[in-house]
Amino acid sequence: MQFHYRGYDSHDPRIKPAAGYGVDRSEEIPDAMDVLIVGTGPAAAVVLAQLSRFPSVNVRAIEKRPGRLEVGQADGIQARSVETFQAFGFAEEVIQESYRNVEMAFWAPDPENPANIVRSSRSPDDATGISEFPHIYVNQSRILDYFLRDAERAPGRATPDYGVEFVTAEIDPDAEYPVTATIRYVAGEREGQERTVKAKYLVGGDGARSTVRKSLGHRLEGDASMHAWGVIDIMSNTDFPDIQLKCSIQSHDKGNILLIPREGGYLVRMYVDLGEVTDANAKTIRSTPVQDIIATANAVLHPYTLDVKSVAWWSVYEVAHRVATGFDDVPEGERDSRTPHAFIMGDACHTHSAKAGQGMNVSMQDGFNLGWKLGMVLDGRAPASLLRTYAQEREVVAHDLINFDKQWSSIMATQGDDAKEVEEFYTKTFEFPAGFMTEYTQNQITMGTEHQELAPGFPVGKRFKSAEVIRRADNRWRHLGHFHEADGRWRVYVFADSAAPALEGTPTAEFAKWWQEDPASPRVRYTPDNGDTDAVFDTKVVYQQDYTEVEPYDVPAAFKPVKVPYGLIDINQIFASGHGRDIFRDREITKDGAIVIVRPDQYVAGVLPLDAREELVEFFAGNMIEPEPTGPAEYISDLEVADRASLAIHVED
Repeated sequence: MQFHYRGYDSHDPRIKPAAGYGVDRSEEIPDAMDVLIVGTGPAAAVVLAQLSRFPSVNVRAIEKRPGRLEVGQADGIQARSVETFQAFGFAEEVIQESYRNVEMAFWAPDPENPANIVRSSRSPDDATGISEFPHIYVNQSRILDYFLRDAERAPGRATPDYGVEFVTAEIDPDAEYPVTATIRYVAGEREGQERTVKAKYLVGGDGARSTVRKSLGHRLEGDASMHAWGVIDIMSNTDFPDIQLKCSIQSHDKGNILLIPREGGYLVRMYVDLGEVTDANAKTIRSTPVQDIIATANAVLHPYTLDVKSVAWWSVYEVAHRVATGFDDVPEGERDSRTPHAFIMGDACHTHSAKAGQGMNVSMQDGFNLGWKLGMVLDGRAPASLLRTYAQEREVVAHDLINFDKQWSSIMATQGDDAKEVEEFYTKTFEFPAGFMTEYTQNQITMGTEHQELAPGFPVGKRFKSAEVIRRADNRWRHLGHFHEADGRWRVYVFADSAAPALEGTPTAEFAKWWQEDPASPRVRYTPDNGDTDAVFDTKVVYQQDYTEVEPYDVPAAFKPVKVPYGLIDINQIFASGHGRDIFRDREITKDGAIVIVRPDQYVAGVLPLDAREELVEFFAGNMIEPEPTGPAEYISDLEVADRASLAIHVED
């Protein structure tokens, strides 16, 4: 974390100064706004937190609940989600309070006495080292707390408007504010009142029964597996030895349990198989009392016993696998000619079982995908066509999710004689539930794979898999990907050729000169004149040499951005090898060097050679808008300022 470059401040650096709409933020919902978010679930909370980092964007989020979520239904957090938490700055906090999963135990009927269960095997949670972050469990309400706290700490100071529900909306794509929405106050002094508000964009994160989805004319399509599960969050005394491990428990004929330990060391969640749902038993099975769920759990666990002392939450559900008929307001036949003004995310556009731990995680990635795009468009940095890629990318992910969950749910419902199949499927498909199977195909913001051989360890379209490097400024090893903040900036990682650092004469130095000085360079073309030189592109260089052979004064200026208001030169973007860390080896990067372009949502947009000038120009021309010229920054010095209060003026016009 870097701070103080705007001037010394002894306050918490994670709380950013209010700016834009965050200054004197109105308690009243305005009549017109840039973005109206409906709901504060996982997807919506991510969008709110992301847009609050764009203080020029007037964003409001309404929630029909009177306050924060008290009891969350979801609890499984993928490693990919923890990577996202890192981008928002609270990964370490979540990890500290969560349950960390390290392995899964598989239980099956005892071959010698099928009425009993025995541990058949164990499987490490991440045997391949797919991520440096763990697979954890923590209540959904806590995750929402963190995102909403981030939104309130960001410059935009965004906070939800509780006790307000969305009623309906009409969309006129040709209007200045295309969305006309009716909202209703359902709590507080104004309870029962309705009013009309306008917005440029509408974002629906309001759950499986989404009114936003209905107002757009979409519906969920798919099928139900007609298999019922009881889910209980309990505190208990038990002689079952793996009560604090994730377990798949298959009995001979009493059903199955998926056991999920929860945070805190005492709470445990159990998904308990209640059997097939038929016309004859549907009403009865749906009203199964919690005592019967506990009794079934005890039957499955035999010869072990479960003495439940407290039930924190419980429910009965049937598996439904459904995807919305559309993810935005654009009709199928107009996608190439019309930009969307309304979007749905999370459970509003895909529903499935809870046992694979995908719901909250995929929803957050929906929000991460959409949030930065809205911010860039509304901030005037990107064309509106960027918004078409949301539905284009996330619809594919939703269908992949449903296909996976159908297989997982079916296998989990098998009887004990097929218990081995559960373990084999879990091990074989681990990358999917860990959140790393998403691979965006070539589109406006994702290049082709013509140069993939330059860096096979960074597959185009997949998330940027971090690796350890040595930061030359302080000679500490750090994960390169951990510097990737959710700030809307593109990442340009320059993996240098084999020559030593030099100001000129090497392929890396020649690229740096072009990137820094040439009028055609995206860095020159799209970065505002009067701000930080890395305001739009976070450019980092990684040298092949040991860090002891890299001196900052030998590194081109393109990799040493300058910060307003003091003109401070940042040498923290220079990296190298050392202490056994070699990212070129670990990610199979060619010794000739390569450029890896990473999107603001941490997905690799492209891999290019160091001389790829035209490709870079063409790619960013389709994704960026040139800012209005303002004149170069004029830097100040404390020594030249009599009144220190004037340091609040960063750049003079």
